[in-house]
Amino acid sequence: MDQIKKGYFSEKNDLWPGQCFSLEVKEVLHHEKSDFQDIVVLKTKNHGRALILDGIIQCTEHDEFAYQEMISFLPLCAHENPLKVLIVGGGDGGVAREVSKHPNVREIVQVEIDKKVIDVSKQYLPFMSLGFSSPKLALKICDGFEYMRKHKNEFDVIITDSSDPIGPAVNLFTTSYFQLLKEALKPNGIVCSQAGTVWSQLAHVQDTLTNCRRHFGTVKYAVASVPTYPTGQIGFVIGALESNANLDVPKFKFSEEEVDTLRLRYYNEKLHTASFVLPNFAKKILDT
Repeated sequence: MDQIKKGYFSEKNDLWPGQCFSLEVKEVLHHEKSDFQDIVVLKTKNHGRALILDGIIQCTEHDEFAYQEMISFLPLCAHENPLKVLIVGGGDGGVAREVSKHPNVREIVQVEIDKKVIDVSKQYLPFMSLGFSSPKLALKICDGFEYMRKHKNEFDVIITDSSDPIGPAVNLFTTSYFQLLKEALKPNGIVCSQAGTVWSQLAHVQDTLTNCRRHFGTVKYAVASVPTYPTGQIGFVIGALESNANLDVPKFKFSEEEVDTLRLRYYNEKLHTASFVLPNFAKKILDT
C-alpha cells in the first residue's frame, strides 16, 4: 500500500486538503480490489482493527460506536414509531447492529452494492458485523437507487451509511437521491445520511442540506465526535417529510437500564438534543 510508510498509514485526500491523519500499523490483515473500490483491513497499535475504503478510514474498533449509534438513533428516536427501516450502504454491519437494538423496529432491509465489503467485515470485523446476524435483517446485494425505485411508500426511516463523496458513494448526496428517499418513505418518514464535517467540508455540507431541503419539509444537521474521522467530527443531515418536525427532541427515550442492556456507549437523549447545536460560523451558513 502506497499510504503505509515507516509503519504508519496516512489518510490523505483532496476532500480535506493540507492535512492527514495517521495510524501506526502492526499488520495488514487484508487487501483487495473489488469491482467498486479498494478494500483494506489494518491491525493498528492503538485503535484496534480499521477498515479502509479507497484510502479513507471508514471505522476503527476504538471509536466506531460513536458514528454507528448516532446515525442510527438520531432518526430512530426522532420518529414516533419506526417499525420498518431501510439501510443504504453500511457494508460493515455496524448500522444494522445498532438499528436492530431499537425495540420498536420490527423489520430492517439493507441494500449494499459491494458484497466484498460485507464478506471482509464478517471475516475481520466481528465487532461490527454482528448486525448481519439480526433476525430482523433482510440483506440485499444491489444498487440502492434501483431498489428504492421499486419500493415506494414503504419505510418509516431510511439511513444512508455512505462513504465520502467519491467512488460508488458520489451519487448518494445528490438531489435526485433525496427525491428517491422521499418517495420510498411512508407519511411522517425520516431520513438520515452521513454529511461530512463543517471544519473542512462546509461547502459540501451546505450543498447536501440544500439537496435535502428540495424534497423534505424539515431538514437539520447534527454532529458527533469521532476522533479517527477528519477533524475529529462527523455530521449527519436529517430530513423529515412533515414541516416543522421537532427532530432535535427525541420522541423515544431509553431508560438507564435500557442504555446498559443495549450497550449504548455514546448516544443518550441529552446528547441527541445537543448534537443539533452548531457553532455560530456553521449555523450562519447552514441555516440560510
